[in-house]
Amino acid sequence: MDVPFLDAREINARYADELKAAAGRVIDSGWYVLGDELVAFEREFAAYCGVRHAVGVGTGLDALALILRAYKELGALVEGDEVIVPGNTFIASFLAISENRLVPVPVEPDPATFNIDPACVEAAIGPRTRAIMAVHLYGQLADMTALGVLARQYNLLLIEDAAQAHGAASDGRKAGAFGDAAAFSFFPAKNLGALGDGGAVVTDNGLLAERVAALRNYGSSVKYHHLYQGLNSRLDEIQAAMLRVKLKHLDEDVAWRRKVSQRYREGIDHPHIRLPAVAQEQAHAWHLFVVRSPRRDALRQHLQAHGIQSQVHYPVPPHCQPAYPELRGAHLPLTEQLHDEVLSLPMGPTLTDGSVERVIDACQTFECPA
Repeated sequence: MDVPFLDAREINARYADELKAAAGRVIDSGWYVLGDELVAFEREFAAYCGVRHAVGVGTGLDALALILRAYKELGALVEGDEVIVPGNTFIASFLAISENRLVPVPVEPDPATFNIDPACVEAAIGPRTRAIMAVHLYGQLADMTALGVLARQYNLLLIEDAAQAHGAASDGRKAGAFGDAAAFSFFPAKNLGALGDGGAVVTDNGLLAERVAALRNYGSSVKYHHLYQGLNSRLDEIQAAMLRVKLKHLDEDVAWRRKVSQRYREGIDHPHIRLPAVAQEQAHAWHLFVVRSPRRDALRQHLQAHGIQSQVHYPVPPHCQPAYPELRGAHLPLTEQLHDEVLSLPMGPTLTDGSVERVIDACQTFECPA
């Protein structure tokens, strides 16, 4: 494609010398797991998010699952407890819940922002509800003020799935600092992407952070002494070093994403292309720029014919996946409609003004089939 959806090679090429120097530093150190680079990154990322603790783990899914597992170890959750989660999310949000033998309760999103609807959350709260998982979908903060009120009112945990929201902020607080704990992914395509898999848990709760740190390391905080039945999910030194380099440039990259988004929203005006709603500009980190169209597949083919790559995030909602037959009866018509209509346009910190204009022009010339 002349205009790729995202060019990870080009993104990392901007910092190639820094990344190579960081990798060389790790190689020369002779220490590759749970070392100084990870400690430094955890400190720096916690400071960036405005929280006391960050714990680096193997993936974003592990980060979510380990938060719930740690709360089980602390007695705040038990098997069979329910976790309210948006129906329109990547399946990782559901997997983290079911992996812990908890029950995902999917609810509908707000039709404007696509984020979890607090009114639907409240309607779904029952006697077994113990937590709300707020997904900051596409990089836009969920309504954490309203969700925080519900969490306090009903004595629920409030967990942020911030896998797409690095850099989103509201009233001086960044994603990860609103709930009891938050999970981030550092998959290479994320706003803060590693050069492989990676994730982190952030929280102000020191006891929770200690549990997560032990659980990620075979349930051990002292070598060969195991307090819990843990797993092996550690952010390695190379990835921590890469992320330390890229964290310094994150705000600059998010600023460019916001500029691209603004140009898209100014330039695309088509009766069959619905633009994303923005509750608050700084609260959106624009990991993805997602439009809706009742002729989504035709629009995607039109863009492809013009040399523009787009993607569908996500074609099948979790409750309709074969992995969750028990959720087949869930009544989520808006969620299902969104998954049939959403299309992600090119977005990233290396997208040029010329490429942005090409995307706009292609959208404007889309002729919707009957």
